[in-house]
Amino acid sequence: MGNMFRSIGLLALMLTGSFVCLAVHADARPINAHPELPGYIDTLVAEHQFSRAELEALFADVPVRQDIIDKISRPAERVWTWGRYKGHLVDPARVKAGVAFWSEHADTLARAQQVYGVAPEIILAILGVETRYGQITGSYPVVEALSTLGFAYPPRAKFFRKELTQFLLLAREEGMAPLTLNGSYAGAMGYGQFIPSSYRHYAVDFDDDGLRDIWHNPVDAIGSIGNYFARHRWAGEQPVAIALTPTEALAAGKYDTGLKLHSSVGQLQAAGLVPEDIGVAAETPARVYRVEGAQGLEYWLALPDFYVITRYNHSHLYALAIHHLAQEIKALRRAQ
Repeated sequence: MGNMFRSIGLLALMLTGSFVCLAVHADARPINAHPELPGYIDTLVAEHQFSRAELEALFADVPVRQDIIDKISRPAERVWTWGRYKGHLVDPARVKAGVAFWSEHADTLARAQQVYGVAPEIILAILGVETRYGQITGSYPVVEALSTLGFAYPPRAKFFRKELTQFLLLAREEGMAPLTLNGSYAGAMGYGQFIPSSYRHYAVDFDDDGLRDIWHNPVDAIGSIGNYFARHRWAGEQPVAIALTPTEALAAGKYDTGLKLHSSVGQLQAAGLVPEDIGVAAETPARVYRVEGAQGLEYWLALPDFYVITRYNHSHLYALAIHHLAQEIKALRRAQ
């Protein structure tokens, strides 16, 4: 990792004015005061051959961010209805921007579909929901976000501490200074908001320039999202989800927000929840969701590619939003 690990990061912080951000948002507690940090550093040194001195110097500059803890404690999925969620993410401006992005990167999107089997509108929907096509990629220093959540947020400390390790490994592998990299309050990065482990496992150098850059390179970002979906068994042969006409059987059903497709289309048809002429093979894994839309209750048949979308973000509302945004983008492009 070398001395550049710290010196470049500190230089970038001074040049970008990020020290002001630390003073404004930091809790009084520094991360290096946490009693478990020395043991964590011991593990990094022993298992990944990091320099102890450089790690201690890095964490000396990392504060606890109470604003990050506040944000992750109240995600929208817990309180928003589907109607509000859809209205926030599937808006006309985002659809229009998606069509413009498609026109600008049509060749890359076509190549990603050929290589990974993922339709352009799905990749565009991910880019649109996550960062408005790279316009809003996050302003939180990733090392602050992951350190705060890994050491000061007990409900998911184990997960985020692992992601912090993945981030440090990623920075070393890609030759990047950890203190210079920004992302979301949960440590997600770049156009597609990959967490560090996803970056390391699924990001690709789609333009063959020797770098996997999903921060600034839309070509790599498009290819990386395509690879992510392909690796999670995207099929692209059936609809993501199908709207169901409300019936008495659907109204009487019991629903939860789990993600696994615990039934088959045939079983749901036998229970009277899905029409016989739905056009999907009876053995296809599926489940039915009931959501509160802007005009009342809606029922949706979720199919295997719907589940793949939830591997990107573990929320059925997120998957519905991706599905709807993709369809809106595709329809507007055809209309134009």
